[in-house]
Amino acid sequence: MQSAPVYIFDSKEKPELDLCEVPLVEATDSSVEGYGYMVDDPNKCEIEIVTWPAQGWRPIDPGTGNEAGFVEGVFESEWDGDVLMGVNDAVSGNYVLGWSTSPQRAQTGSASVPREHILLWHMNYHPDGGQLFFPLEKAPFVVPVALPGDDFTPDKVIGLWCDGTRGLYIHPNIWHEGVFPSSDSQRFLDRQGRVHARVSCDVGEEFGVYLSVPLHKT
Repeated sequence: MQSAPVYIFDSKEKPELDLCEVPLVEATDSSVEGYGYMVDDPNKCEIEIVTWPAQGWRPIDPGTGNEAGFVEGVFESEWDGDVLMGVNDAVSGNYVLGWSTSPQRAQTGSASVPREHILLWHMNYHPDGGQLFFPLEKAPFVVPVALPGDDFTPDKVIGLWCDGTRGLYIHPNIWHEGVFPSSDSQRFLDRQGRVHARVSCDVGEEFGVYLSVPLHKT
């Protein structure tokens, strides 16, 4: 049985692995189709809530199984030297999101290399609902995504580069990770399903690579 991922750890606990380069795609109304959509006003963004699945042939009663609604909070991404940390107030989550260099060489306190990309060890999706990331500081950010399916492989991931003037909403079941700032830190309004079901893939452990996601549009 797959063990639950541990999100807070010393980077030196992770091995040095090969990299899978992730293509960076500018987020536009057309390029995000299938993954979600761009958001101009968070107050007009409806969070999709998926009805609880039936356990057998008897169906879920109409109007039930989707009443938990969503939670809201601030998702903050902040670099500590070469390590990108994430805090999601909406679901009381604390994470090591990734590194700007190999975890065996990553240091905290001050950056040892330019932050040109982030190396990801993990992806996940939420089968219970969609998720909104809306920037509270108008600066560019990147969100890695992949289309639904448990046959996930690293080559299916793209990085959506957002210019910071609009938010990004992703549908239920879309593989993703946190939100990655182009600056030292950035905060986002986060809304997501209250049930907060999460399906994870430890990319490093399962595929023997880290995802290398560019942070800046060239």
